[in-house]
Amino acid sequence: TSIMFNKLAIAAIFASSLSQSSAFTPSSFLSSRTAVSSSSLRSTVDPSVVTKKEYHDICGVDFDDASLADRLRKTSYLYPKHVEVIEDFAPLVDKMVDDILLETGDKSWQPQDFLPDLSKDSYIDDIKALRESAAGVPDDLFVVLVGDMITEEALPTYQTLLNTFEGCDDPIGTTDSPWARWSRGWTSEENRHGDLLNKYLYLSGRCDMRAIEVTIQHLITSGFNPGARKDPYRGFLYTSFQERATKISHGNVGKLAREYGATDLQRICAKIAGDEGRHERAYQSFSAEILKRDPDGLLMEFGDLMRSQIVMPAELMTDGKDAKLYENFSDVAQRLGVYTAIDYADIIQHLVDHWKIGELTGLSPEAEKEQEYICRLPDRYRKLAERSMNKKKTEEVVPQSFSWIFDRKA
Repeated sequence: TSIMFNKLAIAAIFASSLSQSSAFTPSSFLSSRTAVSSSSLRSTVDPSVVTKKEYHDICGVDFDDASLADRLRKTSYLYPKHVEVIEDFAPLVDKMVDDILLETGDKSWQPQDFLPDLSKDSYIDDIKALRESAAGVPDDLFVVLVGDMITEEALPTYQTLLNTFEGCDDPIGTTDSPWARWSRGWTSEENRHGDLLNKYLYLSGRCDMRAIEVTIQHLITSGFNPGARKDPYRGFLYTSFQERATKISHGNVGKLAREYGATDLQRICAKIAGDEGRHERAYQSFSAEILKRDPDGLLMEFGDLMRSQIVMPAELMTDGKDAKLYENFSDVAQRLGVYTAIDYADIIQHLVDHWKIGELTGLSPEAEKEQEYICRLPDRYRKLAERSMNKKKTEEVVPQSFSWIFDRKA
């Protein structure tokens, strides 16, 4: 590692001493139109000026296409120590790909397994049965189901997020590393969730699918920033929390659907919640491995992430009409008990217990302060949640109009 840092330091000094027309900052990249500062391009190399051997001597890697992934891995990290830690347990990630992720294709479940088959003669009767079952589900539960589906359909944003975690990315799209294979496998499984819920909602006839599709497009366009900052530690802390949250939400929607006689919807939600549970175990295992190797580092990031609170993936959703769409959707979910502030506190408690945060020893003084802060958080949030929920019980519920259900109120 020290050799790598020395080489990068030499490269940085070498680059900073060159003019804007040098090999490390080619003038063709520095037109007045570019929005990228010249300082951020110091590592850009023109192979016609610097030979491969010279670049290898300076940076320790080549710059041909075959070594692109290796070059990026060694020359552009903001968190080199964190990358070193996650690379250390890459063999475990390999095992997770084999043991946690399902087999692909015909051997894994697919959305069509839970939906009417339109190629069969009985498809009309099968669709009628689905619609009759869905007819008993109240609008407010459909609003939550739609919100959950839209969240799942923003999957391109989440794979983009995974590829920002340093050391865990897939720089060429087919990188044969444990982390890249995990990212692609996880995405392929998650992709089924939005597909299945989308088709179910379409066949139910209960929703304005165009309004829903507009919301999905807006959400993907708006993007998503959970505050991971390219740091794999923060990224896995976030996904450890969020996978559990989505498991809870889908599971609770399924339980309510069963109460209204929609057993087909209950099966769908249970299957999706099962996926989220498997993925939750993986991300929590990744974080546990980081704790074994760098407890101070993970606790510092955990505390900081909790101070800014967990950003919900669909927080920027909009249908182009309701400026408070996410807030209104969340209020309905909370009133139904699908996902509440109590669940938020319970998830933090689960992570504290699962990782045995309170039992960690040998920490730095700074990390000990974070340890104390994190361990106190669940009770603190629970008290705030109970106070907020009790207050809401005394407030009059004002139904809101949702374009997703043809402007009916929920």
